[in-house]
Amino acid sequence: MKNLLYLFVAVLLFSCNSKEKKDTKKPHLLAENKEIRTYLYGSFVGTFSVEERDTAKPITEENTRINILLKKITESEVTGQRIIDGKSKTIKGQMTKTGNTFYFTLKEYGDPKNDGVFNFEIQKDTLLVGTWTANDPTREVTKRKFTLTKKEFKYDPNLMLPEDDIYVDYVNPKKVEEQEQTEEQSQDEIEKDSINEDEEYESSSELFRAASSAILTINSSTTKLKESQLKNLKKLDLEILRNTIFARHGYAFKSNTIRQFFDYVPWYVPISENVNNQLTETEKQNIELLRGFEKYATDNYDTFGR
Repeated sequence: MKNLLYLFVAVLLFSCNSKEKKDTKKPHLLAENKEIRTYLYGSFVGTFSVEERDTAKPITEENTRINILLKKITESEVTGQRIIDGKSKTIKGQMTKTGNTFYFTLKEYGDPKNDGVFNFEIQKDTLLVGTWTANDPTREVTKRKFTLTKKEFKYDPNLMLPEDDIYVDYVNPKKVEEQEQTEEQSQDEIEKDSINEDEEYESSSELFRAASSAILTINSSTTKLKESQLKNLKKLDLEILRNTIFARHGYAFKSNTIRQFFDYVPWYVPISENVNNQLTETEKQNIELLRGFEKYATDNYDTFGR
């Protein structure tokens, strides 16, 4: 009987010891995974500018827009997302604090050859300033800089494009051949009769398509559109009206043609590569109607200063 009692006490003590060991580990793990500085979460949007590059190599786009989205901050790790040219990548790293300033080092994940590292600080909780350095030092652009402002994304169907801007498609110019008379011929040319005084030469210029004021007055998110509203619109009008729906939902446009109209709109915050599940029934119906009209619509081309 005594032996059984001793055995029971021993098992009880071992059980308590194990529980105490587990409990001592828990607070440490909880502290590491506990989210902190949640007020820093959100989107920081602005221009992604070239700082260092190989001038011997061509560059497709010198300056573009970027959204750095901070999603989770703990003592051990920071997780976020960066969106450039409509393409999203995960970024991870660490945060440190000196005085009232927070410093971040976050690496891109997905394509080691083209990825890089973001080093930035957040000032006064709303301004994000830093640089991006490429992993591959032989790339055409090896370093970029950015100063981003915090922007809260919120879907609002009443948002409209700013009226104090013109909406011209500079990405897809139309080449036009111009006929011009030659300058006065030299005496030698006249003597040789090599070319006639009235001979002409050709030079090329560019024409662009522009949207009409309809894109500033028609709301394709709140109103069920009618065919009578669309039948006389330009193709560009229809494209912008359709894509404004997606812009309101924070869709990250991959097309340069579309991004040129939305990148600098104050309320536009690209946060997602797919917003189809967020579209309202009115928006879905309008998208289909607009697409149908786009197939047969045309555009006028004219000259516009850049």
